Amino acid sequence: MGDQHTQQDPTQQYPQPEYPEQDQRDQHPGLEGEMQPQPDYGYETYRGSGRLEGKAAIITGGDSGIGRAVALAFAREGADVLISYLEEEEPDAQETARVVEEAGKRCVKVPGDISEEAQCNRIVEKAVEEFGKIDVLVNNAAHQRTVNGIADVSTELLDRTFKTNIYAMFWLVKAALPHMPEGGSIINVASAQAYKPSPTLLPYSATKGAIVTFTEGLAQDVVQYGVRANIVAPGPVWTPIIPASMAGETVSQFGQQSPMGRPAQPAELAPVFVLLASQESSYLNGSAIDVTGGQPVA
Repeated sequence: MGDQHTQQDPTQQYPQPEYPEQDQRDQHPGLEGEMQPQPDYGYETYRGSGRLEGKAAIITGGDSGIGRAVALAFAREGADVLISYLEEEEPDAQETARVVEEAGKRCVKVPGDISEEAQCNRIVEKAVEEFGKIDVLVNNAAHQRTVNGIADVSTELLDRTFKTNIYAMFWLVKAALPHMPEGGSIINVASAQAYKPSPTLLPYSATKGAIVTFTEGLAQDVVQYGVRANIVAPGPVWTPIIPASMAGETVSQFGQQSPMGRPAQPAELAPVFVLLASQESSYLNGSAIDVTGGQPVA
């Protein structure tokens, strides 16, 4: 695993493809514990410095991938976290809860499907019940499936992708905002796919474009309450959504097209979320931070 505190060539910091062929499409959304190589979420390397002391955060998709890396980083920076995830991801969620609690912070686990408005409301209600407030809302969870083009896009897939990836953001922000104190931060995860869409990810890419537009408009609205809203737009990241949505031979080459020659590891995303959650980014509002390893998005 890479060491973020040692100066080194970033292209060599983590394993490069080819990776072992692996396919978790029959058990969507996929489990981190079954991936090879194991994603690095910062367990050995992330060092906190009290930047989020006393804060409370909601992280959707907090069981694995980017969400787990963010949960760990937030906890080591002093925040309590609530993670939401699908029930079948319970083994991953338990591992996230373990490392958050090991950091001395609380981890509230709320399984359920955020493609349903009632579940989004439950998440917010639970956070308020447990923490009394919501300082940071990280809308990270997403549904992704590869398709062969528009002819392959079913209405069912369209509904699931849009409800999970964009409807849920509307519902969660709307429910959370009355409980967010001044200085609160909303962080929405888009993707390089928002700017350079692949036809094989058409429904997913369309939602990611919507997230960018939603957040740019939202930022102008919520600032009146002293709350900021920003976007993180990752390129390829080594998370369970990859083997859960792509064929084995594609997974083995994943990230190779990046100028880095490899995908990002979740640990490489977490510091961006910490920055956006903290008061240090007080003039960042409606901004998109692209984490793509050098792949242009414009």
